[in-house]
Amino acid sequence: MTLSILAVIAGFVLLVLAGDRFVTGAAALARNLGVPPLLIGLTIVAFGTSAPEMAVSATAAWVGNPGLAIGNAIGSNIANIGLVLGITALVQPLHVHSNTLRREFPVLFAITLLTLALLLDGELGRFDGAVLIAGLGLVIYWMVSIGRASRISDPMTAEYAEEVPRGMPTATALLWLALGLVLLPLSSRLLVWGAVNIASGFGVSDHVVGLTVVAIGTSLPELAASVAGALKREHDIALGNILGSNMWNLLAVLGLPGLIRPTLLEPAVMTRDFPVMLIFTVALFAMAYGFRDGSRLTRFEGGLLLGGFAGYMATLVLTAA
Repeated sequence: MTLSILAVIAGFVLLVLAGDRFVTGAAALARNLGVPPLLIGLTIVAFGTSAPEMAVSATAAWVGNPGLAIGNAIGSNIANIGLVLGITALVQPLHVHSNTLRREFPVLFAITLLTLALLLDGELGRFDGAVLIAGLGLVIYWMVSIGRASRISDPMTAEYAEEVPRGMPTATALLWLALGLVLLPLSSRLLVWGAVNIASGFGVSDHVVGLTVVAIGTSLPELAASVAGALKREHDIALGNILGSNMWNLLAVLGLPGLIRPTLLEPAVMTRDFPVMLIFTVALFAMAYGFRDGSRLTRFEGGLLLGGFAGYMATLVLTAA
């Protein structure tokens, strides 16, 4: 058990490092090639923040643990809203000005409903995975269109211009990109091995481990990025990272195990976990979209999100016990 815990810790550390180096290298390379900062943020950065979840999900499905992959996808979305945005709003209330984000809210909600419709039969099959991956392609095309059309007018343009690495030699960018691509599958394999052993040792399902330990661990990069963005008054990036990550989690992180290893869902997925994810998504939509006096997420609302997440985690622990 000690070796498994150390493997999980080492896997998380390497995943964070791999994701960070991948994003840094890919973003710097894209900037050197003349790609606009907003387009880099909406595509490369969005992909990079979900790269750890994608690597873990694909690895878990490949080695025969699709339950862990499904738990990771749904649990990461819950953690991103409840834990990451909850803590971020407590540290610094978020005021959203980007029209791009106001368009992403309904898209995330539509993707959530599409995923719900695909999973209502209690199975994540290859058809479901293909539909989700095709949806990812459409979303990427849509984000590329937005990034090319909103180079100046959107507030996120200036924020991403500050965040995207500049002045990095192309050779260095390629080196970091390659390092990230190598470390992602290796660290995810180490993490999955340790997580599966921990699940067996405590007598809980892979799905529960994916919802808790793995989901929280793979959401740590989003937490660091969102808090850092909020403290630098880059509120649109702080929230945009979460919206983009949650879209990728449903379309890619959940789509990959469907293509790699179709499986029946545990009953709790549709009776407990997916409804909780839907509630958090609707709550975020109602709190931050701007139906009241502007688009903002207050400390009180952040506390509600964090409290809801803590309650959900407590329910999982008590149920597993």
